[in-house]
Amino acid sequence: MKGLLQTLRGWRRPSPSTGDGDLSALLDTADARAPRPERHLWLIRLAEWLRRPLGRQDSAPAPLHRLRLLLDVLEAHPEHARRVRTLLQSIFGTLDATTLLADFGFSPRSGFSSEFSERLRTRLLPATPDTGDLGQLFQMVLHDVGDAAWLEAIDEATLQRLGALLLDEPQTRHWRGALIDSVQMLASQIRAVALSAAIRPRLDPALLADRPFFQLAQSAAQLAEAEAAGDGGAQLQQIRYLRALLSTCRRAIDSVREHLEEHGVSVDIVFQVEQVHERIDRIEALLGCLASPAPARDWQWLLAQLARGVQGRRSLGRLFSHHYSMLARKVAERSAATGEHYITRNRAEWRDMLSRACGGGLVIAGTTLMKFAIGALGLSAFWGGFWAGMNYAVSFVMVQLLHWTVATKQPAMTAPAMAARLEHVGDSDAAIEDFVDEVAHLLRSQIAGIIGNVMTVMPVVLLLQALAWLVQDAPLIADKTAHYALHNLTLLGPTLGFAAFTGVLLFASSLIAGWVENAFVFHRIDSAIAWNPGFVRRLGPERAQRWSRWWRENISGLAANVSLGLMLGIVPVLAAFFGLPVEVRHVTLSAGQIAAALGTLGVQVLHEPGFWWCMAAIPLTGMLNVLVSFLLAFRLALRSRGLKVRDRSRIHAALRRRLRQAPASFLWPTAQVEQAAAGRVSDH
Repeated sequence: MKGLLQTLRGWRRPSPSTGDGDLSALLDTADARAPRPERHLWLIRLAEWLRRPLGRQDSAPAPLHRLRLLLDVLEAHPEHARRVRTLLQSIFGTLDATTLLADFGFSPRSGFSSEFSERLRTRLLPATPDTGDLGQLFQMVLHDVGDAAWLEAIDEATLQRLGALLLDEPQTRHWRGALIDSVQMLASQIRAVALSAAIRPRLDPALLADRPFFQLAQSAAQLAEAEAAGDGGAQLQQIRYLRALLSTCRRAIDSVREHLEEHGVSVDIVFQVEQVHERIDRIEALLGCLASPAPARDWQWLLAQLARGVQGRRSLGRLFSHHYSMLARKVAERSAATGEHYITRNRAEWRDMLSRACGGGLVIAGTTLMKFAIGALGLSAFWGGFWAGMNYAVSFVMVQLLHWTVATKQPAMTAPAMAARLEHVGDSDAAIEDFVDEVAHLLRSQIAGIIGNVMTVMPVVLLLQALAWLVQDAPLIADKTAHYALHNLTLLGPTLGFAAFTGVLLFASSLIAGWVENAFVFHRIDSAIAWNPGFVRRLGPERAQRWSRWWRENISGLAANVSLGLMLGIVPVLAAFFGLPVEVRHVTLSAGQIAAALGTLGVQVLHEPGFWWCMAAIPLTGMLNVLVSFLLAFRLALRSRGLKVRDRSRIHAALRRRLRQAPASFLWPTAQVEQAAAGRVSDH
C-alpha cells in the first residue's frame, strides 16, 4: 500500500483549489469538526481531484479510475476511511436533502420570466459553499459537463464498494426518510399547479372524474404513514398505487397541450405544464429508489440525471428553445394556414395572383409618391421615419382590405405551409414529389406577384408624373431627389445587402403576425367581441357577430401589414441613431422610386448607365427579399416541428430532376405538371 500512496503522490499537480494537489494531503484534511464552509470546500476539492485527467488513455472516464483508486486507499487505511465517512455524514446529515431531491431542477416560481431571471442570477452571481441547501452544494460539486457521464459509467462492483464504505443503517434510514418527504412535497406541488386557475380550466374534465391530483397527495401521505409504521407490504402497495396515479395525472396534464393547440399558446402555461411533467418523472425516480430491494442502480441513475440537470439550470438558450418550441409551432401553423392563400397550384390561380399583384402595385404607386412627399417636409429623422412607416402600413392594409397582394409578403407565410409537407418525406417518393410540387407552386406564385407588382407600379408612377407635367408643368419630385434615388438604388452600391436585411424585416412581420393572432385566440377576443354585453349593446347582436368573424379572419394580416410598414420606416432611423448604416430595399417600392426618377429626369436618363444599373438591381432585390424571408420562416417551421430532414439528397435529386424535365413549371403552370400533381393528389 505504501507503493500505492507513492504512485498517487507521483500524480501530484499544483492546484489553487486543492493546495498541493496530493490525495494524501486531501484525506488528511478531512475533519468533521471543521466549520461548515470548510467541510463543503473539502467535498468540492475532492470532486476536482476526481475530474483531473489521467496520463493514460482508457475507454473508462478518468473520474471512474480515480474513484476506484480512492476506494483502494480508503479500504487499505481504515483511519482515513473513518474520517472521510464521518465527514460526509456530517455534511449530508445536517443539510436538507429535500432541496436536492424535491426542489433541485424546478423553478421556485411558476412563470417563465421568473425562471429566466433565476437562471440569469445563477450565471452572473457566484455561489457560496456556506449553505444549508444541498441542491446548491450539489451544483458546486458536480458542475462539469462530463459529471453525468462518469456517474453513469460506475460499475456494479464499484457501487457496492461505495455503499459498504459510506452507508450504515442510520444513514440508510435518513435517506429513505428524505425520499418519502420529497415524494410528499412533489405530490403537493403537482396538485397545486394542476389545480391552479391557469391550468385547471384547460384540463380534460373526463380525466378529472376520479380526482387523480387530490388522490396523489393523499397517497403520498399514506406512503409516509406506512414508512413510519414499518409496514413494508403497505409501502409497496402505495408505491404501485402512486405509479398508477402518476400515469393518470400525466394523461390529464397532456390534455392541456391539446387545449393550447386549439385555443392558443401561453409560454407561462407551457412552462408550468413542463414543470409538472418533470416533477412526475422525479417522483417515479424516487419511487424506484424506495421500491427496489437493491437501490444502488436507481440512486446512480437519479444522481446522473440530477448532474445533467445542473447544466440545464445554467443554460438560458436551452430554456428559450425548449419553452418557445410550442409557441413557434403554433405561430408557424397559423402562418401556414394564412400562407395557403398565397400558393397558386394551377393556371387559373396563377392568373388570379397576377391580377391581385397588379392591384397591389397600383396602391404602392401612390405609396411611392407619398414617400417622396413626406421626405420633402423636412421632418426630423425619427418623425420622418415614423410617418414613412405609417404611409407603408396604411398602404399595405389597404392592399389587404382590397384583397390584392404585395409579392414580398408571401414567402414568410408560405414557408410554414411548405414545411408541413416535409413531415412525411421519408414515407414515400410521392411525398417528395408533393414537396417539389410545392416548391414549384411557390416560385411561380412569387414570380407572378413580383411581375404583377412591378409591371403596374412603374407605369402608374410614370403616368402620374406625366399628369403632373401636364397640369403644373413640373414633376412631382425634384431633380435633386430623383438623382439621389438613382444613386441609392444602383446595383453598384449596398443595395443587395439592404435587400437581404429587408427580407429579415419581412420575416419578422410574419412572426409578429403569428404572435398577435395567437394572443387574440388565447385571450378569446373574438368571443368577447361577439358576446360581451357592452359590445353587443353598442354594435347590436348581428353586427357584433360580423365584427367578431371579421377580426378573427383579418387579425393576422393586419398585424403583419402594420408591423412591416412601421419597421420599414422606423428601423433604418433607429439603426442610424446607433451609427449603423442600414436601409431598406423593397422590390416594389424600389421599382416605384426608379420610375419616379425617370418621370422627373426624362427620357435622356435612359442613355445613362446609372439608370440601367438601378434597373438591374430590381430582380435581384426581389430575389433577396423573397429568399431571405422564406429561408428564415422555413427554418422556424422546421424547428417548431422538431424535424431533422434526413432525406435531403432525395429531395435535391427530385428538384434537379424536375428542373431537367420541366423547367418551365417553376415559372408558370404547365398542363403536364398540373395533370401529374392532380394524379398524386387523387392517389392519396
